[in-house]
Amino acid sequence: MITSSEYRKRLSKMRRNVYMDGKLIGRDDPRMEGAVNVFVKTYDMVTDPEFKEYEDILTATSHLTGKKINRFCHVHQSVADLLAKQRMTRLTCHQVGGCIARCMGIDSTNANSVASYEADQKYGTEYYKRFENWLRDFQENDRTACCAQTDVKGHRPARPHEQLDPDLYVHVVETKSDGIVIRGAKVHNSDASVVEWLNVLPTRRLTKEEGEWAVSCAVPADAEGVKLIVSAASYPAELGAPGPYGSADSLTVFDNVFVPWENVFLNGEYELGGRLALLFALYHRHSYTGCKPAMTDVIMGATALMAEVNGIEKKPHVSEKLAEMICTSELCYGTGVAAGINAEKSGSGTYIPDIVYCNVSRKHAGENIYHEFDILADIAGGMPATLPRLGDWKNPETRPYLEKYMMRNPEVPIEDVHRAFRYVQGMSCSEIAGVMQYAGVHGGGSPRMEQIAIMGSYDMEKTKNIAKRLAGIPVKEKYSFDRLGETPGEK
Repeated sequence: MITSSEYRKRLSKMRRNVYMDGKLIGRDDPRMEGAVNVFVKTYDMVTDPEFKEYEDILTATSHLTGKKINRFCHVHQSVADLLAKQRMTRLTCHQVGGCIARCMGIDSTNANSVASYEADQKYGTEYYKRFENWLRDFQENDRTACCAQTDVKGHRPARPHEQLDPDLYVHVVETKSDGIVIRGAKVHNSDASVVEWLNVLPTRRLTKEEGEWAVSCAVPADAEGVKLIVSAASYPAELGAPGPYGSADSLTVFDNVFVPWENVFLNGEYELGGRLALLFALYHRHSYTGCKPAMTDVIMGATALMAEVNGIEKKPHVSEKLAEMICTSELCYGTGVAAGINAEKSGSGTYIPDIVYCNVSRKHAGENIYHEFDILADIAGGMPATLPRLGDWKNPETRPYLEKYMMRNPEVPIEDVHRAFRYVQGMSCSEIAGVMQYAGVHGGGSPRMEQIAIMGSYDMEKTKNIAKRLAGIPVKEKYSFDRLGETPGEK
C-alpha cells in the first residue's frame, strides 16, 4: 500500500491531458483539489490511528499474492468481502460528506474479473490471465481507477451500429498484431482526471452486428489520444472546515487510442458485452447501498443540527421527518446487506451480489434524494440561500450586526450558528450541491434503469403462484419459500 503523498506524486508525473473551461490544466490545478482530497482520504484512513478499529474493513488480503492491500483494490472472494466493502463505503463517505469515488475502480475491476473468465470458458481466450496480471500490478501498487462505461449514445432510438457516427459508442477501429485501437467518448466519468487507470466497458447489450463495440480494456488515464474534458466542483472550505472535498466529472475522449493486448479483456464477444455492462452496474449499485445511506446520514445530521440551532429539535414534526430519513437510510443499507448475504459465487471465484436487492436499494435511494433535501430546507429555513458572505463575518463593522441578528437558540454559540449555516449552504445551495443531487438520482443508473433490472430479474411467476394456491387454482410448480429457491450465499 502507498501513502497519499505518493498518490499525489504519481498524479504530478502524468501527462497533461485535462481540459477545463477552455484551457489545458495540470492535475494540480486548485479546482481539482476537492476531487484529489477524496482519494487522499482513502489512503490516509488506512494508516490513521483514529480508524485502527476499522482496519479489517479498510484493508483486505489479496487472493493473488496473499498480501495486505487496500480494499478498494480487492476482488470479492466471499460474502464477508461484500459486506466489508459496503461498510467501508459508508464509513469513508461519512468522512468526506459525499461520494468516495474510488468505488468506480473496485466495481469495474470486479465486473472484469467475472466477465473475462466467462469469455475464456466460452471462447478459449486468455482474457482472464491478462486481467489477473493487470490486477496484480493494480493491487501491489495500490492504484486508482475510474470506470469509463456510459457512452454518449447519440440518437437514443438508434443502436450502436445504426448511428450515423459510429464513434458515438466507443468501438475498436483497428486491430494490430500487438493490440487494438479504440475511438469514441464516454461521459459522466467520475474523477477520471485524478486516477491512473480508465476501465473501459460496454454500456449495453449488443447484437451480432456490434462486435466492434464489445470491448473491455484498461487504459492509462494519460495515454496518447485520451482527452479529459472536465467539470469540477468542491464543497466550500470556509471557517477551517476539513477538505475541501469535491468531484471532477469528465467527458472522456478516446481519439484513436492504442491498447496493448495485455490490457484487453474483451474484444468482439458481443454476447458478453451486455453481461459485462450489467455486472458493473450491479456491483456499483451494491456500492450505493453503502454510499447512499451515508449521504442520507449526512443530510439527516445536518437537518438535526439545524433543528438544534433553530431551537426546534423537540418538536414532533422534526422527529417525524428525521424518522423518515432514518427509514430511508437503514432500509437501503439493510437491503444491501441482503444483497451480500444472497451473493452468488461466479466461476472465477468472485462473488456477485443479488440483483434484485441491489436494485431495490438503489431505486429507493434515488427516488428519495430530493425529498431529503426538501426536509433539510424545511427545517433549516431560508438562511442558507441568503447567508451573508464570509467577508461580512470578518468585517469588524458588520460582524456585530450579524452576531446580534442571526442569533437563534440561546444555548448555541453564535460562532456555531454561523458554521452550521455555512455548512448547510455548501451542501444544499452550492455548485456541487446541484451536482450531487443529480448524481443521487442518476449515478449508477436512474430509477427507471433499476426498475428494468428488478422486473427483469424478479420471478413474478412465483408470486402469482402464491395467489393461485390461495385462490384454489391448480399450480404445477413446487412451492418454494425462498425468493430464489436457493440457500443464501451457497448458489
